[in-house]
Amino acid sequence: MVSGAEEGAVLTGTHFMKGDYACAEGAIAAGCRFFAGYPITPATEIAIRMSARLDHIGGNYIQMEDEVASMAAILGASNAGVKAMTATSGPGFSLMLENIGLGFMTETPCVVVNVQRGGPSTGLPTLVGQGDMLQARWGSHGDYEPVAYVPSSVQEMFDYTLKAFNTAESLRIPVFLLADQVIGHMTGKVVIPRAGELEVMDRPRPQKPPGPDFKPFAPGPDGVPPMVHAGEGYNIHVTGLTHDERGYPSINATAHADLQRRLLGKVRSRANELAEVEIRYGEEARLMVLTYGSMYRSALQAVQMVRQKGLKVGLLRLITAWPFPTEAVRQAGEAAGRLLVTELNMGQMLHPVKEVVDCPVHFEGHPGGALIQPEVLARRIQEVYR
Repeated sequence: MVSGAEEGAVLTGTHFMKGDYACAEGAIAAGCRFFAGYPITPATEIAIRMSARLDHIGGNYIQMEDEVASMAAILGASNAGVKAMTATSGPGFSLMLENIGLGFMTETPCVVVNVQRGGPSTGLPTLVGQGDMLQARWGSHGDYEPVAYVPSSVQEMFDYTLKAFNTAESLRIPVFLLADQVIGHMTGKVVIPRAGELEVMDRPRPQKPPGPDFKPFAPGPDGVPPMVHAGEGYNIHVTGLTHDERGYPSINATAHADLQRRLLGKVRSRANELAEVEIRYGEEARLMVLTYGSMYRSALQAVQMVRQKGLKVGLLRLITAWPFPTEAVRQAGEAAGRLLVTELNMGQMLHPVKEVVDCPVHFEGHPGGALIQPEVLARRIQEVYR
């Protein structure tokens, strides 16, 4: 179901703001009215902004004792009927992963923002990194299919936070925003439409009144069950155990297979429509540079530098890391004949790229702390291009 944003809550207009603040404004525009989190660089500014804004629009902000509790709190709020979000960085994201798995099993919509920094461990709290890309996909135990957006600008911190909420609500899943320190702390222009111009998705709701035959986890035609909120009179049971359509534990292989196929299918069946990329100079490219997040800014400059020298080089930016845009990457590799992956880690998104293409794949990475400078990347492009 689609509705407009709430009038009076949306900070309409053109603004010059920090990326973390733009993320908070995107959440509020999407209807988020509950935030639980724990301070952590470089994501704390999201919490600061949400604490100030929610106080004036009838929402609730709570600082939890740690990230484990923060994730639990937003799952509880969402099941009570409130759109909810948390924000953290790598160490906190690691702590959230068990409860993130709970969110997938209980089909609880929410948004988790990870403003990545250099790691592992405490690593580089104030400096950039992109080392949590595979953790977002595989970090929780068991099989699950996440959706993860990767913004590359302050404007996209607003846009894709709002979109993350829409995806979470429509599919009843936790959705990730994998930002990074540069994008989170960068200040830039953000244009926020009027509330009535924003498309805001609401979660599927029951069509029948409470009764003994109601099954809270019976899927609709799209594979997504309507969502009951606590206190509405329905008999509901929410558990992290394998469960049947009534929500009650069903501990056997058949029930588990049926449930998991449906949960995974919500994303897998929509992978092509969910996966997004941006391609520049792709028509005649003999080498395609693949990147995402803040590294896109360096990569774009590097590609423009080598194109001025006559090299036919294109650029593919991942907007969704998960589901991985398999077809777009495969087609780009086939057309160009070579790929160069560049990212602020030692080769994380390199793995899914190699899985889907048959052409040579080269790599230029950095463990974090600073962007790879355009001049450095341009030299690497020329080496690979020869």
